[in-house]
Amino acid sequence: MPVTIFRSRLRSENSEKYYQWSERMNELAKAMPGYVSHKGFTAPDGERVTIVEFSDFESQKAWAQHPEHREAMKLGRAEFYEDYEIIVCDVVRRSAKKK
Repeated sequence: MPVTIFRSRLRSENSEKYYQWSERMNELAKAMPGYVSHKGFTAPDGERVTIVEFSDFESQKAWAQHPEHREAMKLGRAEFYEDYEIIVCDVVRRSAKKK
């Protein structure tokens, strides 16, 4: 199962436009075949981390190539992010304790 870790820092300008696009990307991702989950966190220093899980690499690749997501990525580079890093990992082991 692939896991994508998206680390970023937002620019202070364009935040309203960013949150509109972010809401649309959340809806769209959840509707993609193979979507498992995503969750975002913000550190006190402003760094943001989003962890995204898809059931397989084919589904993750389809998300990465979705036309609206591609447009959001272009806007992110040009307008939304001060800096960012994308890390795609393959889960080799998983353990958990859940209620």
